[in-house]
Amino acid sequence: MITLALSKGRIFEETLPLLEKAGIVPSEDPEKSRKLIIGTNRADVQIIIVRATDVPTYVQHGAADLGVAGKDVLIEHSGVGLYQPLDLAIAKCRLCVAAPEGFDYASAVKQGARLRIATKYVNSAREHFANRGVHVDLIKLYGSMELAPLVGLADAIVDLVSTGSTLRANKLVEVEEICEISSRLVVNQAALKMKYEALQPILDVFTQAVAGETVEN
Repeated sequence: MITLALSKGRIFEETLPLLEKAGIVPSEDPEKSRKLIIGTNRADVQIIIVRATDVPTYVQHGAADLGVAGKDVLIEHSGVGLYQPLDLAIAKCRLCVAAPEGFDYASAVKQGARLRIATKYVNSAREHFANRGVHVDLIKLYGSMELAPLVGLADAIVDLVSTGSTLRANKLVEVEEICEISSRLVVNQAALKMKYEALQPILDVFTQAVAGETVEN
């Protein structure tokens, strides 16, 4: 049995075409089902539905043979024990620093001010500001990041940005891009050795699909 770990939402939806090219079709829509283990048209492949932040953990510890996780999640996880063979180029966005419209972020940084930064991407934020020589106090939050500057909890935030509509709705603006984000295929290193004959064809199809090559069934 091959177990694939996916999260609901955008990553699941954008992974579906790749799965179809590999001849794998989920038997149910996770958005409409409460099941956490979903079968497929292949008796030897199943999908487990987990939180996006948990995908690397399930794969690392062998509960799943492979999965799809965003670069942001992998940076926070550190990627230890995971083989990351392929950037799938899906679920694209960017990790940015954003601040209230009236806050002069550039001047604050230039003057050496110590900034309070709210984020759930603590490792990414710490590395970014350390590389820039900016002094920060990191405040870890798990959601509604845009609220933090509005109520005085933080001077700025580090968060994922796609269209920027949520920032604009809360009168925040991007002031710095940290890195571009996309989702990647991650594979359990032991599974790749033990289940090589079963996993490698799937990896090959994903690679061809991302490269835009014709996939032969």
